[in-house]
Amino acid sequence: MATASRDEEVRKLSVELRYFEQAAETLQQRLSMMNAAITDLSYANLTLEGVEKEEENAELLVPIGGSSYVKVKLASIDKVIVGMGAGVSIEKTVPEAKTIIKERMEEIDKTRVSGQQQLSQIAERINHGRTRLESLLAGLKEGQQ
Repeated sequence: MATASRDEEVRKLSVELRYFEQAAETLQQRLSMMNAAITDLSYANLTLEGVEKEEENAELLVPIGGSSYVKVKLASIDKVIVGMGAGVSIEKTVPEAKTIIKERMEEIDKTRVSGQQQLSQIAERINHGRTRLESLLAGLKEGQQ
């Protein structure tokens, strides 16, 4: 292979590798956000399961942040407020809220699995590109000696 065409391929591979590395980083960030959302929804589900076992006027500790809590009395075990997105919340029964949360977790998990597959494909392309780049650079070095 001529040196000029090797130089051109090295340049193209370098640009392609940077693109794939940025795409992989973006996917990693999205996967982290999805994992955090699944964890948050899992905590919500566990809390709802705990509320189902309580009686009205039971004293609870509610986290307010910074490892701090406030004591509250459970006014109603029949209904909870569920965020629906875009700043909209509606009142639902505990079983309905648990169903909504479960559906959200399943949807996020499907997206997460798809993202992991994409990340795996990108990683494979990065590895292939790096191997090819190393081979080209070794060939260029040999040609200069």
